[in-house]
Amino acid sequence: MMSNEERATNTSNAYFDLVSVLYHSLEGARTYAIYVRDAQNAGDQELAQFFSQRQQEETNCADRAKQMLSSRVTAATIGQQNVSQQPPAQQPWS
Repeated sequence: MMSNEERATNTSNAYFDLVSVLYHSLEGARTYAIYVRDAQNAGDQELAQFFSQRQQEETNCADRAKQMLSSRVTAATIGQQNVSQQPPAQQPWS
């Protein structure tokens, strides 16, 4: 049974959550890049390094989320191609 949120978006909560993590990780990485530049402009290399490490963590998280999303979409697509004479498989986002 789909939740109200899933019905509203026609997307499972798990996929919505994964896409959200991807989005927020990318936004975080972009924001930290600005912070790195600000710290460098202020001549604070320790702070710049701290922000750079946080940026790398966000980038790594985004990369992992992209891999997970890709593998799930691919699996769902392959599953649909292997089904013959059956109703269409439910998409991972529905």
